[in-house]
Amino acid sequence: MQHLRLSWEERVESLKAGVLSAGSVTLIFPLIALFNDFLASRYASPVMNYWVSGAIVLFAGFLFGVTYRYIIREDQNSHLKSGAVLAFGLVRGLAQVELGIATQSSWVPIISFAVESILLFAIARLVLDGGMAIGWIGRFKG
Repeated sequence: MQHLRLSWEERVESLKAGVLSAGSVTLIFPLIALFNDFLASRYASPVMNYWVSGAIVLFAGFLFGVTYRYIIREDQNSHLKSGAVLAFGLVRGLAQVELGIATQSSWVPIISFAVESILLFAIARLVLDGGMAIGWIGRFKG
């Protein structure tokens, strides 16, 4: 019975990490998106759908939070933490680069969208690390 209780507690902590991460990227996304639109408007007409992009950011942020908690466990390895941010940021960012290359001619907006992804997950990492440091979220002990 102790194993089931521990498993349930770990799931709740992962849910909390996912919600905190999703909230942090969702709050910062509009500012970064507006900057990217401003930058892109100098090179092409922006065609961003904020509702779809926002929903994707929310979902990606939630997945990052849950995964980040499992990746770092009780480890204080900064390379591991940065690697998690880069893994999520590059996967999302390189997909945007690939799409941008297919649809645009200028590199500046394409690169700014890739940097956006890494920045979003870096902010989520800082928020999660802070949440763990003050005890809002428990570190994974499994």
